[in-house]
Amino acid sequence: MTGPGAPDDAVLSIRDLHVTFPGPRGGVAPVDGVDLDLRAGEVLGVAGESGSGKSLTLRAIMGLPPRGGSVSGDLRFAPGDGPPEPYSPAEVRGRGISMVFQEPMTALNPTMRVGDLVGLGPRMHAGRSRAQARAEAVEVMRDAGIPLPERRARSWPHELSGGLRQRVVIAAALASRPRVLLCDEPTTALDVTVQRQILSLLRRLVDERHMSMIFVTHDLPVLGQLADRIAVMYAGRIVEVNEARALLRAPRHPYTHALMHAAPVIDAAAERLEGIPGRPPDPRCFGDGCRFRDRCAHARPECAGAPYRLVDSGAGAALACIRSLELAGVR
Repeated sequence: MTGPGAPDDAVLSIRDLHVTFPGPRGGVAPVDGVDLDLRAGEVLGVAGESGSGKSLTLRAIMGLPPRGGSVSGDLRFAPGDGPPEPYSPAEVRGRGISMVFQEPMTALNPTMRVGDLVGLGPRMHAGRSRAQARAEAVEVMRDAGIPLPERRARSWPHELSGGLRQRVVIAAALASRPRVLLCDEPTTALDVTVQRQILSLLRRLVDERHMSMIFVTHDLPVLGQLADRIAVMYAGRIVEVNEARALLRAPRHPYTHALMHAAPVIDAAAERLEGIPGRPPDPRCFGDGCRFRDRCAHARPECAGAPYRLVDSGAGAALACIRSLELAGVR
């Protein structure tokens, strides 16, 4: 759950996270007060439309905001068995916390062979020789389900398929044995079969390596295959958090409900998609009140002045909607 105190088993705890860019009328904050906790051994899914701030949140955790962006907030990480402590992104990046980026071709240096790319982490962070790093790279490539890893280690990135390139990116992120893995929509550009394989691979690696993972996507049904808990993000803020099964079975925030009904279900007998009217607000003019109100079928005048509060609603769930109790079971 989210809240003022992190759970006892949290490995990553984020409070009041902001990513701010300079603007003509002051700072623009597309990530605006995010609270998140990641527990040991957990897969936390973060879902929302494009532009909701999901990827920026991951980049802020890594200390890699886009040019001109600044990060503020209370960020804590537990490298061992103790409670999370404030961390310097530069100290944990690629060691305690690693990231899998969305587009593997932009994440892979085209001038380096695959084995050298995967072995870069052990060389930089563990002081391995080139030969030792290459041997470790082959092993982690095997763990990542890359066939013939010794041969693939000598390949160039452009010689691999999209699915294999994504596995290489995953292997490179795992080579330094991080405790936390951040995944920024790593299956978006892959076909459905390869996507399912990558999701299964990530779940297996989390379990076998006793890692924790944050997986960002715009596709809520994908998280049903992977996540233990889901946080839904809209216009730079978390609007709902719950256990994955409970959230997918009975979404409580109007935005979560709308997002689920806008997603296609391939095996549905009579599929009827319900698009979300309008578009997300511009971060330059978020204004006061609920940021979803202009697109919400249940909005009332009081929503325009409602303060943002992510309230604990019991059983590990949290919600940011002043009408949540009133709307329960009304969908």
